[in-house]
Amino acid sequence: MAAAGRGGRGAAEGHRERSDPTVVFRAMRRLCWFMSLPILFLAPAVVAQDTVHVSLSEAISRAVQISPDIDIQRARVRFAEARRDQAVRSRFLTDLKATSAHAVAPGLDNPNNTPTDRLYLDPDVRNDWGDLAPFSRVDVDLIQPLWTWGQLGRTIDAAEAGIGMETGGVEAKELEVALRAARLYYSVVLLGAMDSLTEEAEKAVGRARTEVERLLEEGSPDVGDADLFQVQITEQEVRRRIIEVREESQTALAGLRRQLMLPDHTVVTVADRFLEPLILTLDSLDVYQTLALQNRPEFAQVSAGIAARSALVDVARSDYYPKLIWGIHAHYSGTVDRFRQRNPYVGDSFLSRSLETGLGMRLQLNFSQTRAKVEQARANLQEVRYQETAAQQLILLEVEQAYRRIRIRQASLEAAEESFRIAREWLQTEYVNFDLDLGDTDDLIKAVQAKLQLEAARHEAVFKLNMAILELHAATGLLEPLLAH
Repeated sequence: MAAAGRGGRGAAEGHRERSDPTVVFRAMRRLCWFMSLPILFLAPAVVAQDTVHVSLSEAISRAVQISPDIDIQRARVRFAEARRDQAVRSRFLTDLKATSAHAVAPGLDNPNNTPTDRLYLDPDVRNDWGDLAPFSRVDVDLIQPLWTWGQLGRTIDAAEAGIGMETGGVEAKELEVALRAARLYYSVVLLGAMDSLTEEAEKAVGRARTEVERLLEEGSPDVGDADLFQVQITEQEVRRRIIEVREESQTALAGLRRQLMLPDHTVVTVADRFLEPLILTLDSLDVYQTLALQNRPEFAQVSAGIAARSALVDVARSDYYPKLIWGIHAHYSGTVDRFRQRNPYVGDSFLSRSLETGLGMRLQLNFSQTRAKVEQARANLQEVRYQETAAQQLILLEVEQAYRRIRIRQASLEAAEESFRIAREWLQTEYVNFDLDLGDTDDLIKAVQAKLQLEAARHEAVFKLNMAILELHAATGLLEPLLAH
């Protein structure tokens, strides 16, 4: 493009007597077209050190390893694992607790000095509340279920399925983060390409202003102050766009750096200086939809959800039936100045101990509440089954959209590359015409403008195609192809 600018200026100087200088200014106004190109960029991600150089695969890998969004999901997996461990350990010593009480107890008033082992025979022995002493009591209870109609086992099954649900959430979040890191990476590369184009535009506008000023100094009747003002306004617009692109480029780099959790002082550079299309030979749509049904983590989550909710239905239903249990109750209470009376018919609540054990039955008698709990569990199960149907249809649609988007982007890139080739050929033809004294300034500037426009369009087409390919990989639930790029 620099060559194009030099060729155009040389032709204007060599043939200004038969070229219309005002076409230069009209072309400069049209040149502002590409300054309005959409600036595609997102949040960022990168590595740490003073300067970090990353490729696409390195950016994705780093983002997946260090993303706090994924760490949140991993924490949920650890919580589900702990809940499973709790359910497993609840199979034995299911209900074991100890209760203690501490107070004061009265001493004894023994007016007849009755021997301490016969105090229960003396009707004159009384509690002496004027003589208090420390008192303590401890009760230990253990209930071990022996047969629960599946309550304990199905509770463990539900907790185990919960781990599968949260693990699927981690995989889904990894795909999301990987795709976001890729978009940020390519946004940085695209903004770099746009920055180069704005520099070319700035040079073209500068050359136009120089030409206008020269013609004004020479007193050309075809150029007036209005033309100079128009070029100056165009120049300011170009400068504004340059600042906008460069600031957005810095924002994109900062976003990539933060996505990769790098220190603020880190300078991030990307391995790709130019946007090059990813290579993909499309298979049939059925192949990708089959892959999605096999690999999308949402299906694993739904399957685990169905297993968990089915188990919880059985847990709720178990309350209809009596549960066989084995129990132990141990008791001890004691204080000072009290004496144990060895008679099975005499007891002292301030000084006692006992141990009881045996088999028993436990049954929930509020059957109406049990019925409501079972219905709630069944409704939750139906909800997940409906979610499975909806998820299947949605994922199949997402895959088809991503698949057809690639075909559209491939066609768009082919058209953009062919248009860019034609524009370069047109520009080369204008150079040759000027070398042969057959050129026209207006045609040359149009050719330069078309080359700039179509070069920018090609960059955007490559960006969109690459993102469409990565989105198809994500839609099929495969993280490895994203890392491979």
